[in-house]
Amino acid sequence: MSDEKALVPVEQKTVLFYEDEITAIVIDEEGRQQIYVPLRPICEYLGLAWSSQLQRTRNDAVLAQEMTSVLISTRKSDDSALGPKTSAMICLPLDMINGWLFGINANRVRDDLRQRLIRYQQDCYRVLAQAFLSAPARPDASTTLLQVREMGRAIMQMAEEQMEFERRLATNEGRLNQAAVVVGDLTRRVTSLEQKMTPAAVVTEDQASQIGQAVKTVAIALGKKSGRNEFGGVYGELYRKFGITSYKLLPARRFDEAMGFLTGWYEEVGGEGV
Repeated sequence: MSDEKALVPVEQKTVLFYEDEITAIVIDEEGRQQIYVPLRPICEYLGLAWSSQLQRTRNDAVLAQEMTSVLISTRKSDDSALGPKTSAMICLPLDMINGWLFGINANRVRDDLRQRLIRYQQDCYRVLAQAFLSAPARPDASTTLLQVREMGRAIMQMAEEQMEFERRLATNEGRLNQAAVVVGDLTRRVTSLEQKMTPAAVVTEDQASQIGQAVKTVAIALGKKSGRNEFGGVYGELYRKFGITSYKLLPARRFDEAMGFLTGWYEEVGGEGV
């Protein structure tokens, strides 16, 4: 498909999946937003031949109707480039990704890639769906303006309520206690609005480095016993336990808990602490 026929996204986001960067985009289809995922980068992560997978997708009666070309922004190819490059990529809707992944037989890929493929088949759709459909997105300009508008409305409403209470207090001092209760309630509402506009804090770079080192220590200890590369398994267990897609996204308040979890794991396999 040519770039002229490719769809233009309204949003593009990169999601970390077990340290792989998966790009997904949002297309506005006649007022309804649809999430698409490019296939070729996933093939490269899994060591699959793109030409073979493209042909397989075209031969599938269902996937062939859903595949489409979308303009994707990629990183600069060299230091002299003026900015990100844009190229057309074959994509599938997010809800079709699992169908496409399960069309790949894990028993027919190389041994060193089999667990990676199975991990994609098990978790890829869930992680992407969570990132787009349930995880709070970083506020853009329009979202921030909407929040400011709602804050303004709340303040206006509080001012009107306060003026009404002052009018009543002027004629009846006995309502002072009631007014104090209402003012306290209004204060709590303002605090709640401010908290909604403040993103949750994640671990610092130093804390993230400590977690990464702890994962490495556990993976090496496990690998000595199993004879396999255990890094993916340790990261996967950490991500599932704390509901994250990257150790750098761990909430700061759970840092000690995560380090304790990794330390305990290391001790279970015969270590003396990470």
